[in-house]
Amino acid sequence: MEISFSSMAALAASAVALLWLWRFVKWVWLKPKILESYLRRQGLVGTHYTPLVGDVIRNYSMLSETISKPMNLTDDISPRVLPLAKNMLRTHGRIFFTWLGPVPVITLANPEQIKEVFDKVYDYEKPHAFPLLKLLTNGLVYYDGDKWAKHRRIINPAFRLEKIKNMVPAFYHCCSEVVQEWERLVADKGSSCEVDVWPWLVNMTADAISRTAFGSSYREGQMIFKLQAELAQLIAQTFQKAYFPGYSYFPTKSNRRMKEIDREVRVLLGGIIDKRGKAREEGVEAPSDDLLGVLLESNYEQSKGNGMSIEEVMRECKLFYFAGQETTAVLLVWTMILLSQHQDWQARAREEVMRVLGDRKPDADSLNQLKVVTMILYEVLRLYPPVPELSRAVNKETKFGDLTLPGGVHVALSILLVQRDAELWGRDAGEFKPERFKDGISKATKNRLLFFPFGWGPRICIGQNFSMLEAKMAMAMILRRFSFELSPSYVHAPYNVFSIHPQFGANLVLRKL
Repeated sequence: MEISFSSMAALAASAVALLWLWRFVKWVWLKPKILESYLRRQGLVGTHYTPLVGDVIRNYSMLSETISKPMNLTDDISPRVLPLAKNMLRTHGRIFFTWLGPVPVITLANPEQIKEVFDKVYDYEKPHAFPLLKLLTNGLVYYDGDKWAKHRRIINPAFRLEKIKNMVPAFYHCCSEVVQEWERLVADKGSSCEVDVWPWLVNMTADAISRTAFGSSYREGQMIFKLQAELAQLIAQTFQKAYFPGYSYFPTKSNRRMKEIDREVRVLLGGIIDKRGKAREEGVEAPSDDLLGVLLESNYEQSKGNGMSIEEVMRECKLFYFAGQETTAVLLVWTMILLSQHQDWQARAREEVMRVLGDRKPDADSLNQLKVVTMILYEVLRLYPPVPELSRAVNKETKFGDLTLPGGVHVALSILLVQRDAELWGRDAGEFKPERFKDGISKATKNRLLFFPFGWGPRICIGQNFSMLEAKMAMAMILRRFSFELSPSYVHAPYNVFSIHPQFGANLVLRKL
């Protein structure tokens, strides 16, 4: 009997092992090869599949080589930020596929095809291939279908223009503090001073999102930002160096730290939200003009039907931080770098700021009268979009123009490649020419989907007005207090850390006006 039981146990173990082996072979080899064959039969071109790793090692190697050396200010940044995609565009045209591990990724650089993906939000969903990203960008940007629609409906009131206008005093306060610190630095050195403006802009936009999101709890918000910034760096390093499913569960030092940060952020957010909830229960008037207050009020109105849980509110707050701070800091740093290089446009922007604002405290209406500043910001977003590409997942067989995409592939919408494409924008596509936008976005392009730094369609970035108004405030206050130029020590080296950062900072020479 014992022999029989042992034999049966061995057979069961063998069967389980064979089942797992079959699943592994199917995942690593059979399914990718079937998908590759399906795509190639329809005329799509791409790289050949390497088992398990796909193009991850190749892409990492190309990135490592490109970021090992700086570049000229006038060079196209695409080969440095998206080296594999740029090379494939050059050799294979506007649609091609590469591999993210065993998953084929179809990159689109054709505006009409990109528009089709943006319009069909229920066919092209958010990919969930890298679980660690959920620690950083979970929430609205991560959801699909009816859950996305519900969260978008609840969050929308927080980003209506009339609500954002109420946040302008917070923008002013944060910008004033930085400008005053820069004035002290310049005064200590005489008439001018070299400053790496990048960390200052990062901290300024972090302070702004802390104050606008959490009001009187902004100090706890600042701590959340510091933790989120560390988390973003750790995730970026992991994403570049090691991609394979299950890696996030390995007890590595960085993985342990990421989980620890997530716990700390949840405790801080939970405390802030709990404090607001208790105030409501006790009849104490809680802040209602910050993002969290508006969100909680909107969610309370929905809760009688189908509102968000506290856990979901916390996820949205984490997303406020990463998306709200990151986009604006990146936009501001490249604006200052490009205006340092193009002194004529810096002078035109300053003249407009002085004419429209004078020495008055800026408000939302006066900031929206800054047409030249707006043209400049649009052109910076075209040349240096904060996020160089967006991704979508195809989870079921989907008709796509003349093609049929099988379930299991991803689609990459390349913002950077489209916005710098000379065939689409003209021979001067790589040049800084804000006059393109003198009559607005619609007149700047033959096709609206040539310019989409905030995405497009139903899932367009909910915070774009927030980011643009904050950027206008910052540039207006900087321009009327300083002139600035590139320092001899400045090294031009854009690189991709979820968004396009200056690898070696942004050393500028500030002069007090």
